[in-house]
Amino acid sequence: ECSGPEEPGGRGGRRMRTAFSAEQISTLESSFQRQQYLGAAERRQLAGRMRLSEVQIKTWFQNRRMKLKRQL
Repeated sequence: ECSGPEEPGGRGGRRMRTAFSAEQISTLESSFQRQQYLGAAERRQLAGRMRLSEVQIKTWFQNRRMKLKRQL
């Protein structure tokens, strides 16, 4: 039996999509309004406070900047 890429035993592949809670989105949006780019320290602090990984925070900010760029 072969395990899929999203399972812990899988090789490589992609992660499952993160479903952010309304509270997490609100916190991320307010942080984004203050500054669109986070440094390593701010990202680490935000990740710890929100119980998310730094990669999830980094990716959310990248996607949010692209969304803003599309809207302009």
